[in-house]
Parts: sequence; structure tokens; C-alpha cells
Amino acid sequence: MRLVANLSLLFTELPLLQRFQAAKDAGFKTVEIQFPYEETLHDLVEAKKQAGVEVCLINVPAADLMTGGEGLACVPGKEAEFEEAIKQAYIYAKALDVKMVNVLAGRCLDESKREDYLAVFKSNLKKVATVMARYHILTTFEAVNTQDMPGFLIHHTEQMLDIMSELNHSNLKMQYDIYHMQIMDGNVDETLRHHAQQIGHIQFADVPGRGEPLSGNLNFKSIFEDIKNSHYHGYISAEYRPSEGDTLASLYWREQFDLDWMNHPSESHISPY
Repeated sequence: MRLVANLSLLFTELPLLQRFQAAKDAGFKTVEIQFPYEETLHDLVEAKKQAGVEVCLINVPAADLMTGGEGLACVPGKEAEFEEAIKQAYIYAKALDVKMVNVLAGRCLDESKREDYLAVFKSNLKKVATVMARYHILTTFEAVNTQDMPGFLIHHTEQMLDIMSELNHSNLKMQYDIYHMQIMDGNVDETLRHHAQQIGHIQFADVPGRGEPLSGNLNFKSIFEDIKNSHYHGYISAEYRPSEGDTLASLYWREQFDLDWMNHPSESHISPY
């Protein structure tokens, strides 16, 4: 099934290792994890095996990004630290048989240094894409809204498209987060219709609030139809915070839309291999 549960935001009523089985019990065959590195590989692999689920994506370690810092991928002077992050991401991706790794650009908190940070990010992103290509693991990167994460270096779809065009790397695609891009750009339907082939992974949540579909203002009937009718054939991840705090209760939206087409296996667009 192409529909994915993000275990970093869903089933947080439970410890991470127990969320694999909870997702499977709720009908998900595939999961993703933002940062799995708090757990040992042995425990993660065992939890995955026992639940019988696939892990499609993890993020490259981002240091202090999630606690307000600049992160790693774009910061001048942290190139060696980012190299170690790539190695750790590969070790986890290999053990979990992950199809994709996602790179979070990080923050630039001094606008006068933006070009320097951008140059470092593009160099690091190309490095990840090249390394992961050797192991048939697709590299993605995403734009994040600057309301939730002030100073995030890449925050518009056009910026992602520009980087894709400049790097022109066969193992690099966009991770398109509907929540973030609706806040920053709007017109998510148009992007999905016109740039689906440049997207390697889709995540979604409603706006405002980052809750489940039908908790906000987005027309998910239209959005899901656009994905269905596009050239995108990869995974579609529920990366939202349940509006009432109860993951199982928040899954009511699945019965409100025709999602049978998501039962078809994901195809070649999730990977160039």
C-alpha cells in the first residue's frame, strides 16, 4: 500500500518501537521515521520485523535543527560533521532497507550569509545523492515553512526546482510536503499536476494546525485526485499531528475519500533504479 504512517507524528501515545505494530494494526503496511537514531538498530529492525511493515524513508541526522539550531546540511564549517551524518544515515537506511533518505537543509539565521549557506547545502546535497546512488537509495530534500521553522533555508517550491535544475543529479528528487507548501506557496494542486515527475515523496497534513485531513481548510478530495491522476507513483505519507491527540480516532478521514488506488504497489518514480 502506498499510504504511509509517519511514526514521528502518529501513534506518539506509544514509545517509538511500539508504533510499528500500532501502525500495522491500524492498516498501514509502510511507515517512515523522521529521526530513528534514538533507538538502536537492533531494536528498530526487530520492531519492523515483528510488525511486518516496510520503512520507506528516514531523514539524515540534523543535529540541533529540531531544537532551534541551524542544523548541519547548510552550515559552513560543519562539513565534516555532516559527512558523519551521511554515514550514520546510510547505516540505518541499509539495515532497515529504506528506499529513501531525506536531507533537511537547516537554518540560515543571518540573511547576509544566505549565499554561503546555500552553496554549502548544494554541495552537501549533491554528496548525499552521489553516495546513496551507490546503494540504490533515493535522496530527497524538502522545503519547510518559515512560520513553524524560522530561517529555514529552503522554503518555496521554486527554490527546490532551481536546485534540482542546477544540480541535475539522477538520484535527487523533491520531497513535497503539502502542509508546508500550502502555507508558503498555496496552489499545491497546481504543483502536483505540473511537477509530479520531479517529486520523490509526498507528505500531507491539513492547514492550519497540521492536523489530519478534514480538520482544516484544504480540499483533500481534490488533492488526492490530483495525485492519483498525476505522473507520481510513489508513497504518500500521513505526517500530521492528530487534532484531538488520539491517532486511531484521527484516521476517520480514510473512510471519507476513495483511496482504493493507493493499494496499488508503488512504481518506479520513487527511485531511479
